[in-house]
Amino acid sequence: MDLVNEIRSWNAGREPERLRMKYQAMHGDAFRFLRGTAHLFYGRVPAAGIFKSAPLAWACGDLHLENFGSYKGDNRLAYFDLNDFDEAALAPATWDLVRMLTSIRIAADTYGATAAQAQASCNAYLDAYAAALVAGKAYWIERETAEGVVRTLLDDVRHRERSAFLNRRTTLKGRKRKLVVDGRHALAATPGQRAAVTDFIDAYAATQNHGRFFRVIDVARRIAGTGSLGLDRYVILVEGKGSPDANYLIDLKEAAPSALARWTGVKQPRWKTEAERVVTVQRRMQAVSMAFLRPMMMGDKSYILRGLQPTEDRIAIDHPAVVAGEFERAVATMGRLTAWAQLRSAGRGGADSADDLIEWGGKRKWKSRLLEVSEHCAEACRADSKAYDTAYDAGAFDV
Repeated sequence: MDLVNEIRSWNAGREPERLRMKYQAMHGDAFRFLRGTAHLFYGRVPAAGIFKSAPLAWACGDLHLENFGSYKGDNRLAYFDLNDFDEAALAPATWDLVRMLTSIRIAADTYGATAAQAQASCNAYLDAYAAALVAGKAYWIERETAEGVVRTLLDDVRHRERSAFLNRRTTLKGRKRKLVVDGRHALAATPGQRAAVTDFIDAYAATQNHGRFFRVIDVARRIAGTGSLGLDRYVILVEGKGSPDANYLIDLKEAAPSALARWTGVKQPRWKTEAERVVTVQRRMQAVSMAFLRPMMMGDKSYILRGLQPTEDRIAIDHPAVVAGEFERAVATMGRLTAWAQLRSAGRGGADSADDLIEWGGKRKWKSRLLEVSEHCAEACRADSKAYDTAYDAGAFDV
């Protein structure tokens, strides 16, 4: 595999400023490299065995530790669930699992866990996943029963004051807010970008019963994630329920083709747009979807509109609670959530039935095989990350 050309080809056409940020973030950090190169990862997954014979299920397509998080649903209640579906596709159930297991192993490197501890965490994830699958009913995480770091995240979202959150992301002059352009969360939008986004949201608002809610106050280019950096993405400050302390922040993100769908060999539904794919699968797999979630078209590109989800509302691998020893408990929760998402979306759009998933979950051989393959995938990721660092230092990824 020509690593340099594969990465450059996949990211061709992206906005240079944020693409530079992506390449820099991937440098010297194997976990960020894993997050930013799903297209490479899936190219290394075996083409046979459990990766063809497992039941077909809907996959978020980029399942890793930091793609679980807390958010406000469209019913305004707090949830903790899978939260990124950019690579969503129909695939054997094992494809999401092996990427998650690999992320656990790579994350363990980052926070200094031993190989035995990483293996124990992988086992905790798979055991919880299999048990939830065999139980055969899709639940969700309730704040009252959540534990550890997950409970903390849910409490943070539930009790967050809108004005305090706005104060972190905006400046206030009189009764008018303006987005903070700090180079960390946001970059300035050009006059043309601001006008295009404002006109687009205005047109959408005209179709809504409470159109004034979406009156645009300010627009900036959003910096978030790793894999999607360089694609069009905006944070939009809107009137919401009133200025200044009841304004809302909206995320508008360009949708690109799935890295997973390219490799599975599974026939995919005919989606009208990439955004329709992302939003439809997200609605199927999540217990309750994020506020304002919908696919949109702006010009000849498709976008995902949703309420802004702060990056801090996830379990970062350097989170103090994770480092302090809550890792296994957290990944067990993620295992159950994965199973529930697959059960919830079973039998939809070509996916196999819940009964097929339940029967498969009770078998044993696939677990040991997944653990073995994830070890090989982690080794390949480490080697690719080192090769990337060398090429980056030599200027191969100058934008």
